Amino acid sequence: MFIISAVIDFGTEKERDEVIEISTPIQKATREQEVGCISYCFAADPVVANRMQVYELWKNEHSVVKHFKHENYKKMLSLFMKSNIIRSENQIYRIDRHEPVYDVNGNPKDSFFR
Repeated sequence: MFIISAVIDFGTEKERDEVIEISTPIQKATREQEVGCISYCFAADPVVANRMQVYELWKNEHSVVKHFKHENYKKMLSLFMKSNIIRSENQIYRIDRHEPVYDVNGNPKDSFFR
């Protein structure tokens, strides 16, 4: 699996909110139309007023690469290019292992990957 994580800062909170609102149909389309998309969410940061947090979870590398060629991605990129982004930081992570955070009783685990 692959995680894409980003923070995007806009000129103002209003500009950030407008991008989130306008991008909602594109987020929904990405989730519903693109094979391998597990999660795709752009959301307002509750602490930094002009910041948007991005979280994407993809099944495999092939699905991420296809996403970057998909019409949904092109629409999102076009929307971003028209907005007042003042800073962005983007990372992709390959996840080779994963497991639940909580044990069978609902308690946070003390260790992982044993």
